[in-house]
Amino acid sequence: MKLNKLTKSLIVLALSSLLLLIVSCKEDKKIITPTKVTFKKEGELSLIKAENDSVIAMFDIEIADNEYETQTGLMNRKSMKDSNAMLFIFPDMQMRAFYMKNTLIPLDIIYLDNNKTIVSIQENAKPLDESSLPSGSPAQYVLEINGGLSQKLNIQVGDKMTFLKLD
Repeated sequence: MKLNKLTKSLIVLALSSLLLLIVSCKEDKKIITPTKVTFKKEGELSLIKAENDSVIAMFDIEIADNEYETQTGLMNRKSMKDSNAMLFIFPDMQMRAFYMKNTLIPLDIIYLDNNKTIVSIQENAKPLDESSLPSGSPAQYVLEINGGLSQKLNIQVGDKMTFLKLD
């Protein structure tokens, strides 16, 4: 079967268009990998045992105290040292709930009231789970540490926190 020049040109044009369409569809669906997020020490925090005022643990903390930081938290981080934590500081006390959307590491989520006393702990929150993890009581502060540390360090409801912001 012999094809004339016009037919050949139309076939080449159709194949070129199809190839361009395939390439552009693949471009639209590129997977964007998050940029590496590094820990930024913005303060120091101590957890204190309620019954004897002994120090349970000390952490270098990153502080989330504005809307963007509190919405982003520890999302897209691949790891965190056990000596690091994130402290969320809210302007008021109210019922709080966190979730693990885009959070890649298991966390213990510790809720504290305006007196910096632990009111509840959500242990080993599952990475990437969007289920609500409520405080159960009004809270003004939320501390996120690596999953399992609460149990390992025997952190309990009633224990207290002190922290210092660095300049």
